Order: sequence, then C-alpha cells, then structure tokens
Amino acid sequence: MSKTPIVTSAAPSAIGTYSQGIIAGDTLYLSGQIPLDPATGHMVEGPMRAQIERVFDNLSAVAEAGGATLDDCVKLNVFLTDLAHFALVNEVMAEYFTEPYPARAAIGVAALPRGAAVEMDAVLVKRR
Repeated sequence: MSKTPIVTSAAPSAIGTYSQGIIAGDTLYLSGQIPLDPATGHMVEGPMRAQIERVFDNLSAVAEAGGATLDDCVKLNVFLTDLAHFALVNEVMAEYFTEPYPARAAIGVAALPRGAAVEMDAVLVKRR
C-alpha cells in the first residue's frame, strides 16, 4: 500500500522527523498537534480554551488538506499535562465534532513538546 504525506501551511509545519499526516488508502493518520499558531510558529498564549481550540483547528486543517473533515475521525487521542482540563476538552470538542463522536483516549502526561499543556492526534477514515 502506498502512503501519501499531507502537507498544509494552514497547520504548523512538522518540528521533527514526521509528516503532518499520512494518507494510506481511505485512512488518514494525523500527527500530534500542539497549540502552535501556524502563522507565527509560536505557542498560543492565553486561556486553556484558546489552546484546545488551536489544537482542534490545526487537526482540522490537516484533515482538510487530506480531503477529509473532523467528522471523519474514528479515533482521537488527547494528551494533557493536567487532567483537570479534561472537562474543558469535552466542552470544546462538542463544538468541533458531531455524533457519533470518535473513539477517544485521554492520557495524563508529565510533559509535552515545547511546554504545551495539550496535544492531540487522530485517525480518520474518508467517507466514500
């Protein structure tokens, strides 16, 4: 099976040896996104809600560049340095996804790249 990288300037460039996303067949694998502003390359400052929204915006941009939307998401992984923010993730997630919601994991971690408080990655399957 061939794999095709997803590249978009509407989301932060990869900051390591990985692609923003990969298409393999009808499946899109979106790399982890932190709250980086793609225009500046800097972390979004401000309340946690703005950081979570930026992560969803980044995931959405990569999904769209791959010909999909977040409604095609079947699996979402959420990494938080403080699980006290989990209720806020649920609240914001409801603004970006419709039912049926994707399967999801929420994992508390000690640290994330660039000092981020939240990171998410996703698996999407394009509708035919």
